[in-house]
Amino acid sequence: MASIHKDISIDAHPDHVWAAVRDFGAVHRLAPGFVVDTKLEDGARIVTFANGSVAREVLVDCDEARRRLVYAIVSERVTHYSASVQVFDAGPGRSRVSWIVDVLPNDIAPYISGQMDLGVLAMQKALAGTTA
Repeated sequence: MASIHKDISIDAHPDHVWAAVRDFGAVHRLAPGFVVDTKLEDGARIVTFANGSVAREVLVDCDEARRRLVYAIVSERVTHYSASVQVFDAGPGRSRVSWIVDVLPNDIAPYISGQMDLGVLAMQKALAGTTA
């Protein structure tokens, strides 16, 4: 199983970053330009990406104390997809975000990693300089 890790720094208060991450139905505001639309549907969000792909992401857990959100994707293209996004305090007015995706089949990992790179850039741009 491929395990893809993206750790990024964001010049924003961790409470503000967590508020954006935990808003499961508004990922299009967390990563604008990368995600163009989000709709909530029966414990899941239907996410439309800028490249035209659409994914149904199921909410697995939202841990307020750990500032950690976990979601999964079930589709024909992937036999396993589990992701977590966790926000850490990185000093005054700074956050560190850890985004981890475990995915099968392994050969889709380079595509997922590239998409995650675009996603983290969009998050940094959208959240930089914001406060709680």
